[in-house]
Amino acid sequence: MGERAFLLEVEALDEVLPLHAALAATWPEGVVDLVPAARTVLVRVDPRRLPLAAARAWALAAAADAEPDADAAGPLVELDIVYDGADLAETADLIGTSVDELVRHHVTAEWRVAFTGFAPGFGYLVSAGWPFDVPRLASPRTRVPARAVGLAGAFSGAYPRDTPGGWRLIGTTNAALFDPDAASPALLAPGTRVRFRQVTGARAAIPLSAPGTGAAAQHARSAADRAVPGGRSIRILEPGLLATLQDLGREGAASVGVAVSGALDRAALRTANRLLGNPEAAAAIEVTMGGLRAVAEADLWVAVTGAWGVVRIGGRAVDPYEAHRWPEGSELHLDWFSHGARAYVAVRGGLDAHPVLGSRATDLLAGLGPAALGAGDVIDVRDDARVPIPVAPPAAWGAPHDDELELELAPGPRADWFAPDALTTLYDAVWTVSNHADRVGARLDGPELARTRPGELPSEGMVPGALQVPPSGRPTILLADGPVTGGYPVIAVVTDAALDLVAQARPGTRIRFRHARASA
Repeated sequence: MGERAFLLEVEALDEVLPLHAALAATWPEGVVDLVPAARTVLVRVDPRRLPLAAARAWALAAAADAEPDADAAGPLVELDIVYDGADLAETADLIGTSVDELVRHHVTAEWRVAFTGFAPGFGYLVSAGWPFDVPRLASPRTRVPARAVGLAGAFSGAYPRDTPGGWRLIGTTNAALFDPDAASPALLAPGTRVRFRQVTGARAAIPLSAPGTGAAAQHARSAADRAVPGGRSIRILEPGLLATLQDLGREGAASVGVAVSGALDRAALRTANRLLGNPEAAAAIEVTMGGLRAVAEADLWVAVTGAWGVVRIGGRAVDPYEAHRWPEGSELHLDWFSHGARAYVAVRGGLDAHPVLGSRATDLLAGLGPAALGAGDVIDVRDDARVPIPVAPPAAWGAPHDDELELELAPGPRADWFAPDALTTLYDAVWTVSNHADRVGARLDGPELARTRPGELPSEGMVPGALQVPPSGRPTILLADGPVTGGYPVIAVVTDAALDLVAQARPGTRIRFRHARASA
């Protein structure tokens, strides 16, 4: 799975958790994450700390010691459930039983969390005592309410938050399924045993968190809500097309359904912070396509990097890739970008927000971290600068190349699902970034990559840069907010170094792929 991860594949779902337990028991320094799925465990590695070959050798040795019943004694969670789902009666008809029999089987079965994905805290539950295979909805709902309990295939599961979904809904629980501020954020982590406990009568409406509290609800405060007057802060006048707070993201939580997130162009964020004497991972504003207007509410220093466009402070044009004074009361304006898609506005000291799983990054797909910025939001400035503002390097910084990109690809795990000429097509074609490009992924227009294996791929771990190929045959490059598991085959993976280039690709940008150079 690219040059920083690999999959261990087993024959059946019931072999995954013992394998995951064996790997977790000897987890070495340099392994970033272990992500169990339907037939695989994804191992993500930081090659600066552990060579990939060494990680493979460790994983295979640990797998050889996996015991079939190693996961049997996981913690037990009991979930209260009211069987009031919109699809309950229809689902019973589909599987040839009565509602009462369906409920009886669901309650008496002991379930186990095989893996998580789709959304933070969404556990895929399996049970040897569940005899049914339930077809998904033909047309997924655009909104499934939080705490709904559903069925799909051999799985049951409970939705931690409002989200689209195609599972058949049979009931509702009041459990807090995901709390990013807790020591163990996911109630239903892989290996957990689950029993449903039927509740009859009226159900108390217990929200996942009180309104306005909890990390997922945190966002930049409006001017009227500021608690400490006179502090260093900036106020958003206009966010432009999209402005979010981003740092270098949250590694190590994919096993509970949390994506890395963070800045899409990590090099640009690091550079902006270095220009101001900040830690490289300090939070800044990621601005998509331009249009941001903000006012300093104290004397500050600011740097803008990444996408190329006119930048003004107090009406005066200033250069990107330099530290500039931003006087109190003056307006910073990023015009619409002429080159590139994302710019980074860093302030000396770093920007503040409630940290979620160690990061201040906004994850739009999962709803974690601060909300997307809006007019009137106020963002506090931290005091995390470590060194004086350095002298700017004398070399000029060029505009991002966004007309045609050349991206290196490392091998993907499912190339054998495609016709023999699909890889030739992948490398020979000129692809175009479509209008369906955001922080989750960039869909490409071009020729069809024909598959030779029909059907669905059992869900398996994904990484940023994975080229997923849906039935249309046109690949999508998954990005930082992308799902942690997926069911489309991955033909190849964009190298980690090339991902920053994808961050600056605009709709219409042409892309050519080439083979990644072999590591030394």
